[in-house]
Amino acid sequence: MNTLSSLSPLIHLVDDDAAVRDGLALLIGTVGLRVQAWSEPQAFLAGFERGGVGAILLDVRMPGISGLTVLDQLVAQGVDQPILMLTGHGTVDMCRRAFKAGAAEFLEKPVDDEVLIEALQTAVRQHVRTRERQGADHDAQERYTQLSPREREVLGLIASGLTNKEIGRALDLSPRTVETHRAHLFAKLGTDSLAQLIRRYAALVDADIEPGS
Repeated sequence: MNTLSSLSPLIHLVDDDAAVRDGLALLIGTVGLRVQAWSEPQAFLAGFERGGVGAILLDVRMPGISGLTVLDQLVAQGVDQPILMLTGHGTVDMCRRAFKAGAAEFLEKPVDDEVLIEALQTAVRQHVRTRERQGADHDAQERYTQLSPREREVLGLIASGLTNKEIGRALDLSPRTVETHRAHLFAKLGTDSLAQLIRRYAALVDADIEPGS
């Protein structure tokens, strides 16, 4: 199974103008980003890989369905790839609507090459960080569900700032037993410091839920 770091980001380019698609695809490829070009927004909506890493470059004015409508549908579907809007006839209202709907960037044609590349690279970095954070959150949830009820009690008291002695008194356990639980917690949760333990798991303790259920 591929890890996130091994995935090659993919830019989905959606524009009905063949000359624009060819030119932008060539430009984007010069910085090592893969490009998949789509001439029809309906085909894009039906066929693009939502689980991939990358960004979406979406023309605003297209026949049949506008880029802003496509943007609304992508956001409604929970698509997390950053979406950059591209238009040759932009207005303030159009720009405002795009950002309000969830666009990451709004660019006007003819777009400066460096501006476009910087915007795409920023969007890709943002998406990679988002997926890494989601992966870390999922890993934390999976590890948390493996804890015994007693270990969750101990974790909750650690997150509350109690010392081993205070935890022992609260749970009627010997200091040695508390230390053993603490060691098991660090091992099971994959943490090597108290700060890391609290940063990754305090929210799960506070929620007092079975994550992932």
